[in-house]
Amino acid sequence: MSHILVIHGPNIDLLGMRERAIYGKASLSRLNELIRERAKDLGVQVRISQSNHEGDIVSLIGKSKDWADAIIVNPAAYTHTSVAIRDAILAVQIPTIEVHLSNVYERETFRHRSLTAGVCVGLIVGFGSQSYLLALEAAVNIIKEHRKNEAGKPAS
Repeated sequence: MSHILVIHGPNIDLLGMRERAIYGKASLSRLNELIRERAKDLGVQVRISQSNHEGDIVSLIGKSKDWADAIIVNPAAYTHTSVAIRDAILAVQIPTIEVHLSNVYERETFRHRSLTAGVCVGLIVGFGSQSYLLALEAAVNIIKEHRKNEAGKPAS
């Protein structure tokens, strides 16, 4: 069974309360419920965490190397500022997909720059909770492709 770590960054715990015009009315618990339902449909196991603290996110990524086959991360505001999260993603060498609920390119100019996207295999933005569900599907396909490629390599 494939294992996918989902990390929600700062202020995602305020979903349903903050900027509803941008983030919608659904709560974080509802988002997590949707993620778990889709993961079950796809036959994968997920671990979901949320933190408002950069160091906690770095630690979650670092600890994932012995469990996760892929990571889905919404660094939220840390997208634009965190070299530490970027370096953690790079260090673990686990395929990582960056997601955002809103279309960051329709928002303030400072949100157009992602420090983390360059070390991720892909970026999904602007589809609300669907961003996470699309990322789950992509992660499953990436894991399958990786396993297929590993199976085809000659033994060393």
